[in-house]
Amino acid sequence: MFDFLGRYDVLGAFWTTVQLTLLSAVGSLVWGTLLAGMRVGPVPLMRGFGTAYVNIVRNIPLTVIILFSSLGLSQTLGITLGAHDFKVQGFRLAVLGLILYTSAFVCEAIRSGINTVPVGQAEAARAIGLSFTQVLRLIVLPQAFRAAIGPLTNVLIALTKNTTVAAAIGVAEAAFLMKEMIENEAQLLLISAVIAFGFVCLTLPTGLILGWVGKKMAVKR
Repeated sequence: MFDFLGRYDVLGAFWTTVQLTLLSAVGSLVWGTLLAGMRVGPVPLMRGFGTAYVNIVRNIPLTVIILFSSLGLSQTLGITLGAHDFKVQGFRLAVLGLILYTSAFVCEAIRSGINTVPVGQAEAARAIGLSFTQVLRLIVLPQAFRAAIGPLTNVLIALTKNTTVAAAIGVAEAAFLMKEMIENEAQLLLISAVIAFGFVCLTLPTGLILGWVGKKMAVKR
């Protein structure tokens, strides 16, 4: 029944999905944290930029962002991110698009964690002479990350599923392979079941493990 799977690199496709997820998650966490810092910062221009970025990007379909990364940046502006091979270039542009999109949701998750930190702690830190950056880095963000593990877990699971959009620009991840298999094989239900099972194997343990970590790391008030 599953003999046809031997003709396709299913594990390789899911490994590409894992790579897309991990690289995009790291980039989104960094950029999303910076955006969260901007949104709660004292500089009006930075607050305005952070707010505008989040509100605009969250309301743009991910497919549009991914296609812009490929057609707009690569073909129109000639930005290839240092890649000369088409497949590598597509992979890097897909990671960039996923980072630009996911960071908006990471920002809001972290900002929700920042809102759980008592205002008095930040005021006490400023009273002893710490700058805003020091207060954010030493006092607020460590507690905010612990409080935001749950929302960040949901963002990571959504990111894992969103990697399927990278197939639109030819990245050979799981959804791209699924499309190829459906075109070549008369096994629609089996192929769909295999790909769905693969994503369940990626997302379910992630949710369970990070959910457990979130309970262990929760800040006791």
